[in-house]
Amino acid sequence: MSTSPTDANPLGTQPVNQLLIRFAVPSIIAMLVSALYNIVDQFFIGHSVGTLGNAATNVAFPLTITCTALSLMCGIGGAANFNLSMGGGDKEKAKQYAGNAVFLLFSLGVLLCLTVRIFLEPLMNLFGATADIMDYSLTYTGITSLGFPFLILTTGGSNLIRADGSPRFSMVCTLTGAVINTILDPLFIFGFDMGMAGAALATIIGQIVSGIMVIIYLTCFRTVHLTLKSLIPSFSHCKDIVRLGMAPCFNQLAMMIVQIAMNNILRHYGAQSSYGSEIPLACAGIITKVNMIFFSLCIGISQGLQPIVSFNYGAGKYRRVREAYLKAAASATIASCIAFLCFQLFPRQIIGLFGSGSEEYFHFAEEYFRIFLFFTFINGLQPVSANFFTSIGKAARGIFLSLTRQIIFLLPLIIILPVFMGIDGVMYSAPVADFMAAALVIIFITKEMKLLNHTIANEEGK
Repeated sequence: MSTSPTDANPLGTQPVNQLLIRFAVPSIIAMLVSALYNIVDQFFIGHSVGTLGNAATNVAFPLTITCTALSLMCGIGGAANFNLSMGGGDKEKAKQYAGNAVFLLFSLGVLLCLTVRIFLEPLMNLFGATADIMDYSLTYTGITSLGFPFLILTTGGSNLIRADGSPRFSMVCTLTGAVINTILDPLFIFGFDMGMAGAALATIIGQIVSGIMVIIYLTCFRTVHLTLKSLIPSFSHCKDIVRLGMAPCFNQLAMMIVQIAMNNILRHYGAQSSYGSEIPLACAGIITKVNMIFFSLCIGISQGLQPIVSFNYGAGKYRRVREAYLKAAASATIASCIAFLCFQLFPRQIIGLFGSGSEEYFHFAEEYFRIFLFFTFINGLQPVSANFFTSIGKAARGIFLSLTRQIIFLLPLIIILPVFMGIDGVMYSAPVADFMAAALVIIFITKEMKLLNHTIANEEGK
């Protein structure tokens, strides 16, 4: 008796628990390592340059978020289309999606690098740099921008490598760059006394090595053979990639927009408070990046979920689709609860890891941690659910859920509440937005689960 391609593929046959561990754990590690790039720089800069250096990395952070947004758009969009095509038994189409995704990743990386190099100082002004911070921001961003093509290729290419069935190698690619960065940071910053430039140089060297590893893997894809012809962009394939990748991309772009707005609001209302502008900017930058560690867990889980859900949905195995989502959502919620406890119980200890500061600095940081991140325990549902809808081809719902917290709720609140509450309004905007976004996610996913249950019942009743 012959075996169909979908029956032979482990995505359609292995127990869902095993698949989630196999795909999610390397993805989580890869995302954590990616977040640690910024954390490591923040740590060493905080202990060498100080508060102004930490504030400068916060001003530059929107560009890192932009890199992640473009990476996820092309990487997840390409991987979702690749797995849906493989689940449907169309290898040729899958190859075209993978090749076009690679083309988009590198092209957008080069375009972003050139844009930043041309408009560097205006961008730093836009992102909230003060006069005291500007030189540090220009030095750090001017160098790190050279690594954008490799950063985008590594982050997005890792999704394609996981879709090809090699989650461990995707993890190794990112991990290698992070280890190099961690080793070179203290050497360049303290050993060669290079300060901000040393941190930036260490970062791009790690990114270049990781990018080269991804390129080497892409030349020997396992399930299909990528050729130069498959890299030639097709409008229809690129459109499909962007369509399914827009949900995670919008989620990151929304974070970038909020980050820029928040930096400028913290600069404005901080100047009117006893803290000044630099303390809120430095504290918010550290807290945002620490929160990214938690968020990396949830994004990693959602990325590990993607190939399982896409393949089984394409193959019509809806019971496995439902099981995979529920287990991924439960895992993300557990991670969210642990993060919530850490943020509420140990804010001073966490902020203290990134250098010393005045008592006002630590007081603001503790308050910001506890209030801004109060509803962390429900925040894991949004990235998992948004990526779930993307993975089953329902891109519009995924995009909408990606926009709810950051753009629809948080951005207006960040602008409005400080008018009445001063700088405290920034802190209280987040928990309100988190609660409303989680409520919408629950409504959407409940309806989708009912639809899946109905489909499963009909299939089993035949």
